Amino acid sequence: MAGDDRQFGIIAGSGFKSFAGDSPGTHMVTEFGQPSGPLRTVDIGGHAVRFLPRHGDDLLIPPHAINYRANLKALQLAGVDTLVSMNTVGVIKAGLHPGQLAIPDQLIDYTWGRDSSIYEGFRSIDHVDFTEPFCGSLRSNLLEAAGTAGVGVHDGGVYAVTQGPRLETAAEVVRLERDGADYVGMTAMPEAGLARELGMGYACLSLIVNYAAGRGEQHIHDDLEAGTATARADAIKVLRALLGSEEE
Repeated sequence: MAGDDRQFGIIAGSGFKSFAGDSPGTHMVTEFGQPSGPLRTVDIGGHAVRFLPRHGDDLLIPPHAINYRANLKALQLAGVDTLVSMNTVGVIKAGLHPGQLAIPDQLIDYTWGRDSSIYEGFRSIDHVDFTEPFCGSLRSNLLEAAGTAGVGVHDGGVYAVTQGPRLETAAEVVRLERDGADYVGMTAMPEAGLARELGMGYACLSLIVNYAAGRGEQHIHDDLEAGTATARADAIKVLRALLGSEEE
């Protein structure tokens, strides 16, 4: 937010392919390998913010194949200590619909086989506290920014992280709901856990772009285009307000 000394970064997925424009960016190599793409500096309301496309510039890296460790480490090496994760989700919870935004406060990890810790042979182990997986102060900042921008968001909820890249079956969504999930996506883990291990503030600004399998009245992909466009426009308003500018 305007006036504080945090260094903000944004990591985003398929809903923000053109967010950073045509800037060539900076190619980096970390102890965990190369990130998904070059780090770019984007201007949001007059503020320079580091941006990384988690699926690569051409959206060729599926969720299970992303080098999450390299992505988070590259952002940290670039000076980022506070990270807003922009991700698209399907909605399970009744009463919510595509085109809205959510700021989850919990998650359940259903992924497997992903490199999920910086402590795998690289340094002494630290069992970080993950009771609250998202940074509470950053969540509060995002909620406040949404209010400033006049954008409605759903406060809280459980983000179920599935393996992808396929979408879920209707029966799997029933199970997720029974487990307590409100949204389903594919990328919040291991991102959130890695951010905690690296000492970075991390929260999700989730774009609800479709009804989860078996919950909508039309084909899932029929929701996606309109839902993504509406939620993306509102998410950018929230980011501008977060950084202290309400300019369009």
